[in-house]
Amino acid sequence: MNSLLVTGSDTEVGKTAVTTALAAYWLAHRRDRLALLKLVQTGTGDRERYQHLFADLEQTSEELAPQCFETPVAPPIAATRAGRSVDLGAIWQTLTHLQQTRDFVLIEALGGLGSPVTAELTVADVAAAWRLTSILVIPVKLGAIAQAVANVALARQTQVDLHGIVLNCSTPIAPDRLADWAPIETITALTQVPVLGVLPFLEDPDDRSALAAAASNLEIERLWPVSAPLLEIH
Repeated sequence: MNSLLVTGSDTEVGKTAVTTALAAYWLAHRRDRLALLKLVQTGTGDRERYQHLFADLEQTSEELAPQCFETPVAPPIAATRAGRSVDLGAIWQTLTHLQQTRDFVLIEALGGLGSPVTAELTVADVAAAWRLTSILVIPVKLGAIAQAVANVALARQTQVDLHGIVLNCSTPIAPDRLADWAPIETITALTQVPVLGVLPFLEDPDDRSALAAAASNLEIERLWPVSAPLLEIH
């Protein structure tokens, strides 16, 4: 496994927060080479954020997001408005190139696991077809349990290799609210998928040190190869 897809239950659930936290942790603690890839970008935001935070990755705009569309809607709709179509072949070629030239590739999905990438295929379909090991981001809020159960069911139906669930706090959450809204034992029992931890609320999402520290709350060494040595921390 030298790539990991960060997907979610919906849009605006914290996929970018989890992706950038994992990237910051990797760059702080590992010696091997990382790459980032946005599966498809509509509107602006993720590619620009990667460029701002991780210029030291030395990736081109096309490597970070090989398919971009101006309108911030579902990719097949955004592509139609631009008089184009989503080119999965171009994304696959970029991913393959990065897998061959970097030690690990973090891929951020779009929308939710059931969101369309093309008019025929969802994120789940692509993840399964490309055999992408995946993690599912669930926002900590009322309804988190149902979101986790429904999306894990979709992952199983489409045969996605789902490695675990990450709970994300997009706002400050009191411990009792966390226990009420997203109880880890209940989610694990109902889904039979491990919860890898809780990403805390980030006051400054542009602080790489804070991002890396937040990622340390997760069982992240289960998510990537262990052959490369960790950097010594002093």
